[in-house]
Amino acid sequence: MKELVFLKLGGSLITDKTQPYTPQLDIIKDLAIQIATALQTQPNLRLVIGHGAGSFGHVPASEYHTRDGLPRSSPLTHRERDETEDSYWKGFAEVWYQASALNRFVMKALHKAGVSTISLPPSSSVIASNGKVFVWETTPIRMALSSRIVPVIFGDVVFDEVRGGTILSTEDLFMHLAHALNPERILLAGIESAVWEDFPARTRKIEKISPSSYSEFSEGIGKSTGADVTGGMQSKVDHMLELVQKNPELAVQIFSGAHPGNIVRTLTGEILGTLISA
Repeated sequence: MKELVFLKLGGSLITDKTQPYTPQLDIIKDLAIQIATALQTQPNLRLVIGHGAGSFGHVPASEYHTRDGLPRSSPLTHRERDETEDSYWKGFAEVWYQASALNRFVMKALHKAGVSTISLPPSSSVIASNGKVFVWETTPIRMALSSRIVPVIFGDVVFDEVRGGTILSTEDLFMHLAHALNPERILLAGIESAVWEDFPARTRKIEKISPSSYSEFSEGIGKSTGADVTGGMQSKVDHMLELVQKNPELAVQIFSGAHPGNIVRTLTGEILGTLISA
């Protein structure tokens, strides 16, 4: 039987999040080779790849408050409102440009590794409503999978019915796609080897998180190092717990993609890092 797996290559993994607009090219190349190897050795593996925006998207997103949408606070004159909106949309376009630039690095590496892929940017196909996916025509993703082409999505700007515009993280996108496509596993590869009970001290690794045990760890998990406008680790765990509650058959792993061979190991079924399940 064919297995559908969602794999996220975290922004912290493929960029230096402490240095604006800095891709980790050697790591991206290695990840692509590992993905190619796993697909060659696992002919029944179907894969959707997502990647974060890292220091490309999060830097301008933080400057322009893109995720929050158009400012709706104190009364403004028409001129002030126009200037504010112009600034917001300038930032929106800049985040799109930078996220797309990082996507090209990822796509180039996958192409060189021999992986048949197609990039399907959320900005061109998703409409959000107050920060959540509202409309997404997923037929191209389904058709890519049926054609043995790996669809690649990424954290991106999208137009929003309530906010005007916003940013959806890869986890936001996976949340919607999981309901539409029912993957067996979701793999979140970052630089952390697991979820830590005492981040950033990192002395107590959490082997498994379930909805019933989460309250024991939630306060110590922390957020993110470097620029991140979408919530970091705590947000990832919250999203994935919500998913496994709705789909008890789903298994999620949060692990380090920086350790040599870990992508192949997880794609071929090994459990690494922290397991999130019902």
